[in-house]
Amino acid sequence: MNKWYPKNGRVILHVDMNSFYASVEIADDPNLKNKPVAIAGNPDERKGIIVTSSYEARNKGVKTTMPLWEARKLCPDLIVIRPNFPRYREISQQIFKHLETYTEFVEPVSIDEAYMDITKCAHIGSPLEIAKMIREELRKELGLPCSIGISPPNKFLAKMASDMKKPNGITILRKRDVETRLWPLLLEQMYGVGKKTAEKLQKYDIHTIGDLVRADTHALKAILGGVNGGERLQARAKGEDPRPVDPDQAQAFKSIGSSMTFPMDIDEYDELIVQLQDLSKKVAFRLERKKAVGNTIQLVIRYNNRHTVTRRIKLPHFIEKPEQIFYYSETLLSKHWNGEPVRLLGITMQNTEKKDELFYQINLFDYLDELP
Repeated sequence: MNKWYPKNGRVILHVDMNSFYASVEIADDPNLKNKPVAIAGNPDERKGIIVTSSYEARNKGVKTTMPLWEARKLCPDLIVIRPNFPRYREISQQIFKHLETYTEFVEPVSIDEAYMDITKCAHIGSPLEIAKMIREELRKELGLPCSIGISPPNKFLAKMASDMKKPNGITILRKRDVETRLWPLLLEQMYGVGKKTAEKLQKYDIHTIGDLVRADTHALKAILGGVNGGERLQARAKGEDPRPVDPDQAQAFKSIGSSMTFPMDIDEYDELIVQLQDLSKKVAFRLERKKAVGNTIQLVIRYNNRHTVTRRIKLPHFIEKPEQIFYYSETLLSKHWNGEPVRLLGITMQNTEKKDELFYQINLFDYLDELP
């Protein structure tokens, strides 16, 4: 199995949910399956704009940001639904929690996509096997399709790979494949190149990703800027991207957690408690680093047959210390563990807030700490 995992490198996945808002609506209402569905800001007015659409609608020419009147002209039987953003955020959180049952290194980059570093997941399976597990799990448990890019070296290539087969595709893109598979693509197909950037470069006869690679670096700096402009784009076009997968980069997602997949299944309660204490310390450390507190504890228990149980408890006060996190996590474990061997445990602190944005709230643990 280790032959799939480089000794001195990383294996990165990019998980991209397909037509996310529309897919959530279809999962919630199976009568919409295989029908042209669009999410629009105001379906009752002709001036509404398409937010996203199902692939059945896209096949008829419906596109994101298209005026609603134009979309209905192309697809008269289009089913238009108002966006339900609270529901989409709820499902988004569930998706990320599923991903965190494989590795603690999950970096959400938007409501419907995330990077995963699975370098240390050889005990679970090959990268392709893990990608297939994730795709099947999200389809079976949430009813949602996704595309996954696999890249042994980095995030950029994983992102490019996930765009190559939609919907439901899995693509492996190695650095050695860049010249044959990436360089022939048009510049607009490169992640990080917007319409305006492409137009600037096209004026200098740079039309493909390969053209970008072959362009003079000093000229690119002059056109787009220094390290943060042309030079960085050129490096990525060559397949280079040193950025790590960083869970703490996801500032918009109000949860902080840690999980552990065990090398061998655990069926002893005392041993599970030891692991729970370690996870509590990790979560507390991350809270401290982000100067945050939270009031909802979520526990994930994955059994050796891959059945996953997720339970949470909302508290009347905010907490941050490892002993507090462990207390409530252990309460959930003792109540919901069925005695079967456990493959993974995960703790997530949800509804987190920055300390300086909250009024001081005294609770039992704080009170005990402050006793003379």
